[in-house]
Amino acid sequence: MTWRPATQSDLPQIDAFLFWHIQTSMFPLANLRDYGLCGNDLRALNVWVLGDRPRAVFSITNEGMVLPQCPQCSDEELRDAIALIQGRALFGIAAEATQARRIMHLAGWEDRPATLNSDEPGFSLSLDHLQVPDLPGAQLVPLADADRSVTEGWRESYLIEAMDFDPARAQHQAVKDVTAYFERGSHRALLIDGEPVSMTGFNARLPDVVQIGGVYTPPELRGRGYARLAVALHLAEARASGVSRAVLFAASDAAARAYISIGFRPAGRYSLVLFTNPEDAA
Repeated sequence: MTWRPATQSDLPQIDAFLFWHIQTSMFPLANLRDYGLCGNDLRALNVWVLGDRPRAVFSITNEGMVLPQCPQCSDEELRDAIALIQGRALFGIAAEATQARRIMHLAGWEDRPATLNSDEPGFSLSLDHLQVPDLPGAQLVPLADADRSVTEGWRESYLIEAMDFDPARAQHQAVKDVTAYFERGSHRALLIDGEPVSMTGFNARLPDVVQIGGVYTPPELRGRGYARLAVALHLAEARASGVSRAVLFAASDAAARAYISIGFRPAGRYSLVLFTNPEDAA
């Protein structure tokens, strides 16, 4: 069996397959819904499948982010998939950890310089079991309602701290990211007595599932439960609009404890690798 390019008629089966692996498939599912198959947007997907059902999906965005879901592929099948994207820009890879590390090894990408190269524990929550902390004076507002200079500064600090961006790149990227958050309405700010103290967001969203990302509290305000409250309030808002499940990946033990405290339970591991020179070809 060989890989073949996906067509529009394959999308219902691709969606069903990826949804079966929802914990590690939110990025390809959301990108297909929001940007389409072989579209012009940087996040639009180019997709190949194995089988008609299918039994594996291998995709890459136009900007070079590899998003595979290939849980039962042989080394030979993965090598064939990697060959399909040779010559394309390579921004990074985001996938279930075992798959990502196999692909990195088989492709010879393990020694490529990366600003981020981590395996993170995954967590999942049925929103019926969401626990919302009680904190006087707390209010969750759209990110656009907070001071933009504050939120851009937080995003810049996040990129430096969590993704090892250099300051100049982080500043430029933070402006782009916050603009996108405003346009999508995807992120929120937590206010305490009217002052912004934390931010949270959904980096992928489907009608009934959300993936949390971009959570940040400045260092001087940490340890007070602000991040967990921001996440919980945003999930309560999503639940009211029909969302039934949330997934996320924790970048630290402290973050994991915060998520567990509002109801999340462990669910596998996820790799996120962002290469330093994304213009370099795969």
